[in-house]
Amino acid sequence: MLEFDKISYTYHTKSGETAAVRDLSFKVEKGQFVSVIGPSGCGKSTILSLAAGLLSPSSGKIIRGSGEFGYMLQRDALFEWRTVEQNIYLPLEVKKRNTAEMRAKACALAEKYGLKDFLKKSPSQLSGGMRQRVALIRTLAAEPEILLLDEPFSALDYQTRLEVCDDVQSIIKSEKKTALLVTHDISEAIALSDKIVVLTARPAHVLAEHEITFAFTPKDRRNDSHFAGTFEVLRKELGI
Repeated sequence: MLEFDKISYTYHTKSGETAAVRDLSFKVEKGQFVSVIGPSGCGKSTILSLAAGLLSPSSGKIIRGSGEFGYMLQRDALFEWRTVEQNIYLPLEVKKRNTAEMRAKACALAEKYGLKDFLKKSPSQLSGGMRQRVALIRTLAAEPEILLLDEPFSALDYQTRLEVCDDVQSIIKSEKKTALLVTHDISEAIALSDKIVVLTARPAHVLAEHEITFAFTPKDRRNDSHFAGTFEVLRKELGI
């Protein structure tokens, strides 16, 4: 679905150049949930921008499948002057796919995942966790094949974060989507992922890759005996 093949990217400013990533290579297979972790400032968000085509690599190539991308941000970015339902329709309007059929599909998806009673409410009436669920359904409304997740749980308190992580992973797996998440949270990466890509400091390249095969749901992962050992391996690779 998505492959980075020896990708390098350099930011150019009036004061000089900054190499963000260098000779970066990894794959995201169809149906996988892949997390990218690395030191602060190593270029994780740059990788998502490259994946989405918002940036073009300085060298190397990105191989993409034919499916569309959906982008989920660090904050829910819901418009307060629009109802939940109207927020969910937003990508349909932007992509000029705002048909009765697509709106019906979006509403059916929202109802399937517990938003039926909230469609006519404003975002301010929702909890933080519920707002992120709306943001995910909005991202899914345009039927993307690959979801790009830019630390979408970082603004939530710890308890809500755990609940929303479980919720989001369940929805993505149920809808058979492919996902690429960047996060600084090792526990989150272990709980959610089929594979974890570990980056070096900037300019980032791949230090290690780990397939996560124990348990299935995020809750079961956290309670599994392999969790602590996996955490320690990743912590040492990140040098923290």
